[in-house]
Formats: sequence, C-alpha cells, structure tokens
Amino acid sequence: MEQRRLGRSGLSVSALSFGTMTLGGKGRHAAMGGIGVKDATRQVDLCLARGVNLFDTADIYSEGLAEEVLGEALHGRRHQVLVATKAFARMGPGANDLGLSRYHLLRACEASLRRLRTDYIDLYQAHGIDSLTPMEETLEAFDLLVRQGKVRYIGCSNFSAWQTVKALGISERCRLPRYISQQIQYSLLVRDAEFELIPMGLDAGVGVLAWSPLVFGLLSGKFRRGAARPEESRLNLLDVPIRLDWEHLYRIVDRMAEIASARAVSVAQVALNWVKGKPGVDTVILGARTEEQLLDNLAAADWNLTAEEMARLDEVSAVPAPYPIWHQRMWAAARNPALPAIRI
Repeated sequence: MEQRRLGRSGLSVSALSFGTMTLGGKGRHAAMGGIGVKDATRQVDLCLARGVNLFDTADIYSEGLAEEVLGEALHGRRHQVLVATKAFARMGPGANDLGLSRYHLLRACEASLRRLRTDYIDLYQAHGIDSLTPMEETLEAFDLLVRQGKVRYIGCSNFSAWQTVKALGISERCRLPRYISQQIQYSLLVRDAEFELIPMGLDAGVGVLAWSPLVFGLLSGKFRRGAARPEESRLNLLDVPIRLDWEHLYRIVDRMAEIASARAVSVAQVALNWVKGKPGVDTVILGARTEEQLLDNLAAADWNLTAEEMARLDEVSAVPAPYPIWHQRMWAAARNPALPAIRI
C-alpha cells in the first residue's frame, strides 16, 4: 500500500483508509450497516494485511457505538495503526452537548478515548463548523489536548475553504496547532471540492481525506442504465441532500464500466482509483458492509488509472465551474497556469 504524507505534516497515511460508519448499527447510522466486533475485527485484519494504517471514525457514528466496536477490534494492536475520530455533533440533550466550544471538545475527547480504549487520538477532527464559538477558543482547546498528550494532530471536516484558511491564520498568529487535514466529500459524482477546497489544501499544505468516494453506492456499479434500481437505498435512509441527475450518473457509470471491463476490475475500483489519483488527495476512505466488498475496494491499491483514462473520466463527469472560477479561467489563465482556459 502506498504511503503518503498527510498535508504538510510529517505524518504518513495509507492511500486507502478504513471508515467505520458501517460499524455499530445504531440510530440514524443503522442505515449504513450493523457490523459488530467479530466482523469488524476481521475487516481490520484484512486492512492491516493490505497495508492500511489509518482508521477513521466519529463520536456521532451509531451514537458512539462505532468507536466502541473499533476500539475492541483494534485491541492489542492499537500502536500499529493511526486512529482518527471527530467531534462536533450533538451527543446529549444539554445546551453544551454539541459544537466546538472548549467545554464540549474536552468532554467529547475524553468520551472518545474511553470508547476507543486508548489514551491518545492520532488525528482529532472538528466535524463541522461552529460559527457560535470563536475559532481561537476551539484551537486553544485543541492545543490543550495536544499538550496533554491526548491528541497528536488536528484536522477539520466539512469546512469551507475560507473557514479553514481563517483557522490557519489564527493558528499561525497565536502559535497554536494547525489543521493538517480536511476531510471532504469527493467523487466522480461530487466534484465541488475541486473549485475551492482542494486548491486551498494544495496551497496551504492541508491534506485531504476523501469521504464517500462511491457516493453511498451510486458509483459501485449497482446502479446501471436500463436496470432496476436497488430497493435498498442508504442515500434515502440517511436523508443526504444530493441533487441527483440520473442521466449524468449513468453517463459516468457507463464510462467507468468501459474502463473496468477493459481492465477486468470492478466499477467500484475505477471510481476509487479516480479519487486516489487526483492532486491533493492523501487518502481515500473506504466503507464496506461485507468482506467481499472490502477486499474488492482494497484491490484498488494494486493499480492506477492511466492519464488517458483519467482524462476520459474527467470529461464525462465534468460540471460547470461556478463564479469566480469560470471568470478566472477565461480571463486570468495567462497569469494562473493552474487554471486552464475553458469555453462557456
């Protein structure tokens, strides 16, 4: 498994990492799966055998149960891996049981440590933006956790580019830990990150952990033109607000299927490879309900798309650039070589 530096830090992560939203099966996240300790341990075994070193979770996944299952599955080998978790979401009925306040972050970290059966978290991530809490307070709380030895590195997730840059500026000015990573949604079907988030990450040294590379199964090959759609829909059960253009999806899947057939690999592997091969992406988070799915996904590490195949996938999945990106590409490309001219 290829190892990549996470952003501008000294931390190395595997190109594919393991996501735990399928563990636990409690509450809203029951739609993703209900994997218990026995099967989770087997999945961890498979990941370690293939060189995966990063395991990502969050306190909100299955209301804390995913962290508990992961902690059990990693028992006896915690120091062989990197554990990433996240805090922000509501974890209780109180007014302070959510957000990025010092009060909540310190309590959330202690709770995650207990559930994970560990005394430190390798990458602790702000799971969302909290505009009610000053960023200085949040970063000072992270600093305290780092100095206490409970956290090694910090990252953010689902921030806008300007929010991450603002946080980086505060970290530099106040000499506080900086976000080394951003966990963002990125796939052939959801390419919004290419316009602001990924360029910001490349410029500022903030690495990318890409989540939902298969968009809840839409890019797995199960959804095909002319075929009945699977009755089970994690997308609907999770109430994720994705504006889906079915014809656009089918064009992408058709192109992926052509490449998959020529290479004798699965459609899902093509989708994962595309994300893995994009600039700025340090690791792609896998989520699998079954051992078969996990093994197939892990096989995406064994090969790479060619430049021609990447270009074909880029072309079929392209979406119109928003302002000011299209304006910069049209009228400022001569002064910005990374922004190729486009036609509109």
